[in-house]
Amino acid sequence: MSTIKSDKLKGKVAIVTASTDGIGLEISRRLGQEGASVIISSRRKENVNKAVDELKNQGLDVLGTVCHVSKEEDRKHLIDFTIKEKGAIDYFVSNAAINPVMMPILETGEGAWDKIFEVNVKSAFLLTKAVAPHMEKRGGGSIIYISSIGGYQPLPLIGAYSVSKTALLGLTKAVANETAASNIRVNCICPGIIKTKFSRALWENEGINEEMNRMIPMHRIGKPEEVASLVSFLCSDDASYITGESFVVAGGYYSRL
Repeated sequence: MSTIKSDKLKGKVAIVTASTDGIGLEISRRLGQEGASVIISSRRKENVNKAVDELKNQGLDVLGTVCHVSKEEDRKHLIDFTIKEKGAIDYFVSNAAINPVMMPILETGEGAWDKIFEVNVKSAFLLTKAVAPHMEKRGGGSIIYISSIGGYQPLPLIGAYSVSKTALLGLTKAVANETAASNIRVNCICPGIIKTKFSRALWENEGINEEMNRMIPMHRIGKPEEVASLVSFLCSDDASYITGESFVVAGGYYSRL
């Protein structure tokens, strides 16, 4: 867990979805440590309250609200809550994702396919439409989609999930082209295997964990903080000339040229 503190993002307001655990929580922590006011969210109120208490106890400026990203009323409430409490939106980190099935892609049912794309892609798009006007009022902003290494190289048994993450790479390019003139930068992060509850099936299995460590050049799986640090950079003015790009955080694991 990072203990970095600075004022690099002071005066900025960030929304992070699915941010009460794992990568989302560490992103919220890091942005808060860099001085931003952070609005965290997830589907369950008890999880939101627990995460808010944890981060506030570390002296961070954090508020939270329930948001199931596939629900229109929840998305609207998230934006309205942020504007009411903080008056602005500067950063949007779309981290919410699901993978309800593990099977060959051609065995994936229509219901599972629709659910994956509704949460992983459609919600990211609709929330982007909602936050962009508020960023324009601030003279710019930063949008970051959390994709996956599977977006480049589909992973076995999670083909539908992988394809949804590929879609985020395209969304990044499309939105970045349209918002560049408004100084809204749009980038995408593609984590490899990161130690979270979401990937528990991989790292809790000793045999699979050993195989993953063998295949990863750095011989270990990643930590959520190692994704959060890149988010902090992409939000900051240090990345002021970077938009429409995707970044792999995977310890050297194969992804692309």
